[in-house]
Amino acid sequence: MDEEELTGGGVNRVVRVGGTVRRPARRWTPVVHALLGHLAAVGFGGAPRAHGCDGEGREVLDFVPGEVPDYPLPSYATADEALVAVGALLRDYHDATVGFAPAEDAGWYFPARAPAEVVCHGDVAPYNCVFREGRPVAFIDFDTAHPGPRVWDVAYAAYRFVPMHDPGRDGSAPGVEEQARRLRVFADAYGLGAADREVLVETARARLEHLAAHMRAEAAAGHEAFAAHVAEGHDLLYFTDSAHMARHEGLFLAALSPEGRDGRVGMSAG
Repeated sequence: MDEEELTGGGVNRVVRVGGTVRRPARRWTPVVHALLGHLAAVGFGGAPRAHGCDGEGREVLDFVPGEVPDYPLPSYATADEALVAVGALLRDYHDATVGFAPAEDAGWYFPARAPAEVVCHGDVAPYNCVFREGRPVAFIDFDTAHPGPRVWDVAYAAYRFVPMHDPGRDGSAPGVEEQARRLRVFADAYGLGAADREVLVETARARLEHLAAHMRAEAAAGHEAFAAHVAEGHDLLYFTDSAHMARHEGLFLAALSPEGRDGRVGMSAG
């Protein structure tokens, strides 16, 4: 069958063949396929199904129909309704991973992080989310999945979907007060616990520092896609956004607190 190259692969060449997607298989592919099989078995519908590898050694996954938004994000991907639905979908995904038992020698992309409460997706963002009629219906690209705490995934998803970008470097980002409000909406939709709310901002910053360090290490090892990202300054953007979150941590934490409900974040900011 004819192959159609799909855009947005980032670090992999991804093609569509009929109703399937073909991607290079890696050392973590077996455990990711086992995870996707588990999700199917427990009835979670927000992920593609895996079908082994083809004759060229590429992994075979379901093609999930819909729209995957690109930057600048369309209005449907930034609406409150989408923010709420992504938070709920992420919670459903995490809950579905509880009870998954990977092989002892599972070769995850990233090492497991303690406490291993769930299997984190590792890259929940608009570019890895399929929308239909303006509503998120599935996550894709589970390459970076690995066991870890819920907040490790939630914090990065919040960074991407709120988004918690520095408005000074990203003119499309909402203002800080609106970011704080949207952060609360997302945390509430997920049902994030009090202890995780207290560390969400510092976790988001740690996640960006981890991402930048990984990008630089891969670039230094000769990975062309990551080298291009570093050359374009993507790593520096993450540090800019991390500094933005640090400057406004008090406002964000106030929005996440019980007193932050109903938009009273400005009164609680410190």
